[in-house]
Amino acid sequence: SAVVFPKKIATEQQSLMLVKRLLAVAVSCITYLRGIFPESAYGTRYMDDVCVKILREDKNCPGSTQLVKWMLGCYDALQKKYCNNYWLCLQTVTECYHFKFKYTNNGPLLDFGSKDKKSDSTVTCADTKKASILLIRKIYVLMQNLSPLPNDVCLTMKLLYYDEVTPPDYQPPGFKEAEYGGMVFGEEPMYLNVGEVPTPFHMLKLKITTEKQRMENVDKSILKQGETTEPLQVCGVSRDDPEE
Repeated sequence: SAVVFPKKIATEQQSLMLVKRLLAVAVSCITYLRGIFPESAYGTRYMDDVCVKILREDKNCPGSTQLVKWMLGCYDALQKKYCNNYWLCLQTVTECYHFKFKYTNNGPLLDFGSKDKKSDSTVTCADTKKASILLIRKIYVLMQNLSPLPNDVCLTMKLLYYDEVTPPDYQPPGFKEAEYGGMVFGEEPMYLNVGEVPTPFHMLKLKITTEKQRMENVDKSILKQGETTEPLQVCGVSRDDPEE
């Protein structure tokens, strides 16, 4: 009945389970608040004190069942440490939700890459919990302020892999080899860094790309100020990560 935060994340398996749950909550919130599936396709859960909707298989909604199967395939790639990017795309491309995953191999130390922190910082459960709740709250605020989607919107999902460790013929359940690599936006896109969640063994980042015209009704204070010290950041280009 709840997305439970463990009191400690001592093992890689505990960390993986939390990342899976957080991804499920984030994808569910996005599809719910953008009106992709009907109310019957969701159940109500609690993430700490935040009420969230969780997508479930609904026999009356084949689309939700398909997305759940895609998520399970993504979990397979995450567990094998193959997946480095997960794209939830509303084509032709109107919006794209880009989840990036990183794994650590040397135990519970994570390089934040931040100038105002030590290069190696021990990640506590409190850090992970705070970042997780903040990420979901940001998703809620942004989704409720974006302009509505077209009625005929189509959703698709892409997984990108770490080539150096992924077998060439690997495809998780529900996926096939992509026939094309790029995405083309019909209108001018805007790129948003929503946030990141660290655990001792993983890092999950979320970026959103949407048509600029859908951002016209978003209060600029949401992007630049907000109630937290970590507002949504607007990116000038999509490839702001030198590793991509």
